[in-house]
Amino acid sequence: MRVLNRYMLADYAVVFFMTLLVFTFVMCVGAVIQAIDLIARGVSPLIILRAFTYNIPYILTFSIPMSTLTAVLLLFGRLSLDGELTAMRASGLSMWQIISPIIFASIVLSLICVYLNITVAPNAHWARRQALVNLGVEDPISLLEEGRFVRDFPGMMVYVGRKDRNQVSDVIVYTLDGDQITRTVRARRGELSMPEEHLMLIDLYDVRIDQPDDSFPDDPHRRRTIHAQHYPVPLDFSRMLRRGAISKTKSSMTLAELTHVIRNVREVYSQFDGLELRQARMGYLVEANERLALSLSCFAFTLLGIPLGMKSRRRESSIGIVISLLLVFLFYFFIIVAGALVKRPHLHPDLIIWIPVIIGEVLGFILIKRMD
Repeated sequence: MRVLNRYMLADYAVVFFMTLLVFTFVMCVGAVIQAIDLIARGVSPLIILRAFTYNIPYILTFSIPMSTLTAVLLLFGRLSLDGELTAMRASGLSMWQIISPIIFASIVLSLICVYLNITVAPNAHWARRQALVNLGVEDPISLLEEGRFVRDFPGMMVYVGRKDRNQVSDVIVYTLDGDQITRTVRARRGELSMPEEHLMLIDLYDVRIDQPDDSFPDDPHRRRTIHAQHYPVPLDFSRMLRRGAISKTKSSMTLAELTHVIRNVREVYSQFDGLELRQARMGYLVEANERLALSLSCFAFTLLGIPLGMKSRRRESSIGIVISLLLVFLFYFFIIVAGALVKRPHLHPDLIIWIPVIIGEVLGFILIKRMD
């Protein structure tokens, strides 16, 4: 058994690292294009290399599960085609004995992905964004993240419910005097533009403005409401670039930080109540569950990929890659659906993410048991 386990692990490791290299390279193409653009701007290659390196842990969180599935499909497809599985079964080995080293490897890979997703990748993502901000090449529009209050602009706090390129919706802008809110601007939609360097303009439409009543300036409870079709809001981020620091987005938060926000959402989003508060909390829940589900998908992909690889009986790597891409697409489809349902917390989008993981594990167990 020791010889067989070493043989299976060695074959699996070779295929896995080859596919990991391919998938990681393909996913790095966008970063390479950005690096070439930075070199053209005269940025130091060492700084570009550092920013590029920060992006690798985030890419690995996606390429490792994809490589796990592809490697299993290719390995067991070849073993089945060459008759090696038949020989192992004829010698008295059960299916679970044959696949046990691969199952163990998938558990190790899942643990590695968990560590990457909860700590390494978010910290690297934040360090990369800070490096780009220091270089002055970070897209200012990306500083406005969906479902999060941005406090980086002097005298203002901005919330964007949804964002699609330069189009935003469900916008809230608070004008601050110290820690006190002096004016609240709410808009159904808006458009982002950059009329000047270090100045972002949000053209808001269908606007409602709540501000103190000028007739009673000393009474903070006396408010008046103004409705407008169009209301421009300028946002100056020059101070943010000078200090070289930006606040963390969901993608830049570790799992511990996400958990802290989830448990103390009323303190973080003190301006929200009712449905808005539940929606804000759900955004962080979806992010946390997405990372954990993505990590544990290595185990689910392995259980499902083993019987599928045996049934495919193909030696060609192209077939295995096509099958793995289809399964990965189905997996990420549920992640996309969960992200789209954040505004509907009663549908529990944080649990929807786990559907493909559970289905993959249960179906994999059933298929392997039948083959045994």
